[in-house]
Amino acid sequence: MSDSPSDVAVGTTVFAGVMMIMIGVLHAIQGVVALFNDEFYVVGEEWVFTVDITAWGWMQLLLGALVAAAGFFVLNGAVWARTVGVIVACLSIIATFAWLPYYPIWAILIISIGVLVVWALTVHGGDITKRAQAGIYE
Repeated sequence: MSDSPSDVAVGTTVFAGVMMIMIGVLHAIQGVVALFNDEFYVVGEEWVFTVDITAWGWMQLLLGALVAAAGFFVLNGAVWARTVGVIVACLSIIATFAWLPYYPIWAILIISIGVLVVWALTVHGGDITKRAQAGIYE
């Protein structure tokens, strides 16, 4: 095995970092919408997860900020950020699963991106750290 990080591995980790920033911003937008217009989200059926929209908005806003910040630090190659990234991506997946009754297609899209982020950070996360430590961003 080579000590040099592969471009594909670094690319998938950069993808994960960028997707985390995007997911964080999207969560924050959902939170802001829920805070300012709690009648925007309409539930068609009764589901197990029933939450107050305002409380849900604050949770989405805070989770979004956390996911975006972790994504930024993943792009910087911080080792701790990969662990935090996997944890907050899993939290994002769980929170978005509870959001299914409100917007199912949107929720499935965010869950799918979250799964790809977890995969990229766990399989190829160390390669971006090697590249960042070596100063080889070309």
